Amino acid sequence: MNTPNHTGPHRFDMPAWISRAPFEQLLGIEIVSAEAGRSVLRMPFSKPLAQGAGLMHGGALVSLADTAVVMAIKSIVAPGTHFVTTSLESRFIHPVMKGIVTASAAVGERHKDRLTGTCDILDDAGRVVMRFTSVFKIAKTGVIRYIRDDAPVEDRN
Repeated sequence: MNTPNHTGPHRFDMPAWISRAPFEQLLGIEIVSAEAGRSVLRMPFSKPLAQGAGLMHGGALVSLADTAVVMAIKSIVAPGTHFVTTSLESRFIHPVMKGIVTASAAVGERHKDRLTGTCDILDDAGRVVMRFTSVFKIAKTGVIRYIRDDAPVEDRN
C-alpha cells in the first residue's frame, strides 16, 4: 500500500493464461493441473485464513473453489477470453482445522455465453468438506484489455 492509488484501479499482465492472480497468491493457492475442462488446485490452511473459532474461513474455501472452476474454464476457452462468475452456491459439509485442502473442479454445461462449473474441496484425509457449483458468463467482446502495472510481483507462478 505504498502507492497513491492503492485502492485501484489495478490491472496487470499475467505471466501466463493459466496462472495465479495476486489474490490467489495471497491465499497460497497452487495450481496442480488445468486441462480439458478440469483442474486441481491446493491451498494450505494458515493462521491468516482462520475465522474466530480457529477453523478455515468459508470465504477462503469458496475462493479456492471459484478459482478452481476458473482454471478449468481457462483450459477450454481461448487465451484472453473475458468471463466472470455470475452466481455460485457452496455447501459446507465438514470444518477444516489444519492441513492442505484440494479443489477438484470441472466445467459442466455450456449454453451460448454461459458455462456451469462444479468443485469438490477435500481435506488431507480425502473427505469432501465443501461442494460448490457456479455459473460463468463470457463477455460479448471476449477479450480482456490489460493496462500494465509495473509494480514488481514477487511470485509469478
